[in-house]
Amino acid sequence: MMSRNVLYNLIALLTVTFWGLTFVSTKILILCGLTPAWIFIIRFAIAYLCMVAICHKKLWSDSRRDELCMAVMGLTGGSLYYIAENTALQWSYASNVSMIVCGATPVMTILLCAVFDNQKISTRTILGSALALSGVAMVMSDGTFSFGLSPKGDILALFAALLWAVYCLLLKRMSGRYSNLFITRKIFFYGCATGLVWSLFEEMPRMPADGSIVTVIINLLFLGVVASFICYMMWGDVVKVLGPDHAANYIYFNPLVTVIASMLILGEPITLWLVIGGIMTVAGVWMTSR
Repeated sequence: MMSRNVLYNLIALLTVTFWGLTFVSTKILILCGLTPAWIFIIRFAIAYLCMVAICHKKLWSDSRRDELCMAVMGLTGGSLYYIAENTALQWSYASNVSMIVCGATPVMTILLCAVFDNQKISTRTILGSALALSGVAMVMSDGTFSFGLSPKGDILALFAALLWAVYCLLLKRMSGRYSNLFITRKIFFYGCATGLVWSLFEEMPRMPADGSIVTVIINLLFLGVVASFICYMMWGDVVKVLGPDHAANYIYFNPLVTVIASMLILGEPITLWLVIGGIMTVAGVWMTSR
C-alpha cells in the first residue's frame, strides 16, 4: 500500500503540473484581449461557485482574527498574487515569469519558515534548493544565462513569489484549525472581492468576436475549475501533510511544465540545455524532499 507521504508527494507533483500550464493558458487569454485583473476575477469566480456548491454550511471563521487572516490569504494567494503574475506576463515571456516566480518561491518560503517558525534549514535542503534553482535557470536561459527580462516584469514576478510564500506560511497555520474546504472557499471569496476593487481601474473585458471565443472559454474553465477549484484543495492538503517548506520545493517543476507546454503549443524546440536543466531540477527536488 502506498504510504501517506508518497501519496501527497505525488499529489503535489500533479498540482504543480497543472499550475505550470496556467502560465501558457493565461498568456493565451492575454493575447485574446483579456486584462490581467479580469482573467483572475473570472477564474476565481468560477472556482468560488464550484466551492460553494460543496461547502456552504459554515459561513464565518471562529474569530475576527482568523477571518482577517483568511482575508490576507485571499490577497497573498489570490488577487495580489495573480494580478502581479498576470501583469508580468504582459511584459515578458511566460517561461521567464515562470522561472522567476517558481525559482524564488521555495527559497522565500524556506526563509520565512526559518524566521517565523524557527525551523532549521538543513544542508540537504540548501544544496537541493540550489541544484533545483540552477536547473530551472539553465532551462530558461538555454545555457546562455542571458534572460532579457523586462525590469517591470522582473519586479512583479519577484513580488508574486514573496506573496505566495506568505500565503503558504499562513495556510499552514490555518489548516490545523479549519477544514481545507472552508479555507479554500474563503480564499476564493476574498480573492474575488479584493480583485473587483482592482478591476475598477481597468476596462471591462470584451469577448472576442472571432473564432477565438471557444479558446477563451476553454482556458477560463481550465483556470477556474482545474487550476483553482481542484488544485487549491489538493495544495491545501499537501501543505498540511508535508509542510510549506517541503511543498514549496515542488514549485520548481512549474517552469519545466511551462516550457514543455510552450513547445507543444508554440512549436518551440527541445534543446540539450532543457534536458540537462530538467534533470538537475528533478534531482534537486528529490534531495530536498527526502
